Amino acid sequence: MIGVCLDVLIWTSYGKANLWKEIMTRSAKISWDDTVLPFQLDVLDIRGRVARLDGVLDQVLSQHDYPPVVEALVAEMAVLTALIGQTMKLRWKLSLQVRGSGGVRLIATDYYGPTGDGKPARIRAYANYNAEALDADSGGFEQIGNGYFAILIDQGQDMTPYQGITPIAGTSLSSCAEAYFAQSEQIPTRFSLAFGHSQESDGKSGWRAGGVMLQHMPLAGAHVTPDEPTGEDGLLSAADLLDGNANENWNRANLLLDTVDQLELVGPSIEPTQLLLRLFHDEGPRVFNIQPVTFGCTCSDDRVRQSLSIYSAKDIRHMTTDDNQVTADCQFCGAHYTFNPETLGFEAKTPLENDPATS
Repeated sequence: MIGVCLDVLIWTSYGKANLWKEIMTRSAKISWDDTVLPFQLDVLDIRGRVARLDGVLDQVLSQHDYPPVVEALVAEMAVLTALIGQTMKLRWKLSLQVRGSGGVRLIATDYYGPTGDGKPARIRAYANYNAEALDADSGGFEQIGNGYFAILIDQGQDMTPYQGITPIAGTSLSSCAEAYFAQSEQIPTRFSLAFGHSQESDGKSGWRAGGVMLQHMPLAGAHVTPDEPTGEDGLLSAADLLDGNANENWNRANLLLDTVDQLELVGPSIEPTQLLLRLFHDEGPRVFNIQPVTFGCTCSDDRVRQSLSIYSAKDIRHMTTDDNQVTADCQFCGAHYTFNPETLGFEAKTPLENDPATS
């Protein structure tokens, strides 16, 4: 895929005075909400992505009735998933999970790669929490406690899924993801995110999130094993993975990213292309095709049946209600399924076509 260099495309043709006017004219024709824009800073050997989530985030959160502190954690996890998932190939699945010992026990997100060129990727998310254990005086991240951050990649049928796990580290889910990439992939990674419930001038309100992800491109043959890692809780950090010019380039990119503010990240007053030029003009950012993202859940009657096919008739009877039904609810989208118990499990007696399953 050939990227478009914003610096060459706009500056050589129009000059500084017309830069913002031209970008705004072009960008006004494109809807940036619910998209991920990949980019590259060739002179620094750094790649990255800019994500904007609007309707997707509202759909994810509207499936549940979470307390605000849990909603914020799910929002942060969703934008992380969009940024990391953009590299997924067609039909691959990326899952992020955080499991903790505190009031928030689990946050899980799935990113389904597009089913074809030009098709949207799909995101879903949910959280499991103990309302009585939530601390009203603590921030969201503190509600997780000790635990782990995991990334799972499913490449499809007949392929062994990949799983990487690192301890909960730092002060946010973003710092957990940064620690994961440093420790498990040995790739320096930085996230800058913003998310929240907003109200626009036209009165429309809803959740918005945005973020920038930076990664130093892997160095050929690089393998770092420092005696004393400098990251949180004894984990590797970006400083342990780079030296010389690579370290200088990485530090420069991070200093530039430090100048971004939350309104620039979430939009909609500034487009992602504008943001990249504002942050990295001298580095000549090169952008690639945007990836649209939508809310999507893969639950179905057949999938629920398949998950119950490992149970015996005795097990199924324990799941059966007084109304002689087996019910199941999707944690991600809230879909409710009802089955005839005699059609479930590996000892099912009634033909499937006789099951009045509903959802």
